[in-house]
Amino acid sequence: MKVALAISVALNLAVAGLAAGAWLREGPHRGMPRDMSFGPFTEALSPSDRRELRRAFGDRMPNFREARRETRGDLEALLATLRATPFDPAAAEVAMEAIARRTTERLDLGRDLIATRIMAMSDAERLAFADRLEQGLKRR
Repeated sequence: MKVALAISVALNLAVAGLAAGAWLREGPHRGMPRDMSFGPFTEALSPSDRRELRRAFGDRMPNFREARRETRGDLEALLATLRATPFDPAAAEVAMEAIARRTTERLDLGRDLIATRIMAMSDAERLAFADRLEQGLKRR
């Protein structure tokens, strides 16, 4: 049982580390704050689509700055847990679940907003978006 718990915690820490690293990574996201970037989808949007997506995100998540602070607090809690001696796997799991919950909420909102934006595109806009998305994927 202890081995299974240790493996589970290790895998969860690896996933949380990847997610946190991607979230905290510096660099431009073509006009989107890094918390609101959805990788190749964001990059494939036109500048006007990115502006509209930012506006829609703000409309649907007006407490974005507070959510950012809470996410930062979740990450700080995880760091404290990782550095604690003795290590408490249950506390690490709680911290990772909080990070995952907030990340999932943002991803779900982003997915809905991007899907709504794509559905509103004309045929020409959608084809141009598809071309930019394909080019972005080839560069990666």
